[in-house]
Amino acid sequence: MKNNNRQLSQILSRREALALFRAGVTAMLVVGCIPRKSRSAQASSTANDTTKPGCIVSPEQTEGPYFVDEKLNRSDIRSDPSDGSVKDGVPLQLTLRVSQVSSTSCTPLKGAIVDIWHCDALGVYSDVNDRSFSTVGKKFLRGYQVTDAQGTVEFTTIYPGWYPGRTVHIHFKVRTNATSQKSYEFTSQLYFDDSISDQVHAQTPYASKGQRTLKNAQDGIFQDGGNQLLLTPTKTNQGYAATFDIGLQTA
Repeated sequence: MKNNNRQLSQILSRREALALFRAGVTAMLVVGCIPRKSRSAQASSTANDTTKPGCIVSPEQTEGPYFVDEKLNRSDIRSDPSDGSVKDGVPLQLTLRVSQVSSTSCTPLKGAIVDIWHCDALGVYSDVNDRSFSTVGKKFLRGYQVTDAQGTVEFTTIYPGWYPGRTVHIHFKVRTNATSQKSYEFTSQLYFDDSISDQVHAQTPYASKGQRTLKNAQDGIFQDGGNQLLLTPTKTNQGYAATFDIGLQTA
């Protein structure tokens, strides 16, 4: 990877994508990675349509002001370890599948650390001192998992609420082994279709917040590639479930 301060992007050709598919690899959305030393990045992605693999550039997005490295290794992030309380909201089962991608192969990435964090139903983040709230010491809706042999992590959380200036989103960060000579991290955000968010936010406890002031099209961060980071949740008996495929191009 080149050592400069610009994000570098590589688009896999359709022929390369088809070659991966024919080799038995399901098409996946591939996002880039940031080497800790150079802080440059490469990103490539494939569409989620396994019958017609296509490749587009998938952007890194801002970490935002609310990341706290809590080091909470847990799958269910709804509870607050400080008092055992559980955040109310529509349940969301989120599965992330992480792979390591080259121009000729795509294999599950075992042992990657995947953090997610997001606001609660009323737009509040935990363990931060904000102008409108202070939740220092609270740790709800934060956590990480380590990818298994299939490159998979699963989280149980709630559908996020909203707050002024942003559309509905979930932050995520993927980090490889920090003890190795080459460790990488990639940070971005996941989004939801506005129509689903409207349905969810009409329910309790979201409705007490009132109508959203910003949707996807008006969100400046979403405008920078958010369409490539959209979740496609399916309805379950309890709430929703969504799967998102992530790949790191680390060479």
